[in-house]
Amino acid sequence: MNGRTVLERFPAGGPRGSWPAEEFAQARRQEGMPAEVVMDLATDMFLVVVRRDTAGDAAA
Repeated sequence: MNGRTVLERFPAGGPRGSWPAEEFAQARRQEGMPAEVVMDLATDMFLVVVRRDTAGDAAA
């Protein structure tokens, strides 16, 4: 995934679907990090990512 940093991975086949990923991303956004959830079809995982150009800014 070019230009993005993966913060966490969640299985798409889990009983709660994307909810854990969405909850994790929301918690990161509350911390000021512009996190978003994307689906990685190749691995069947929900990924919580931040764009690489903003990842360093959020940590600073």
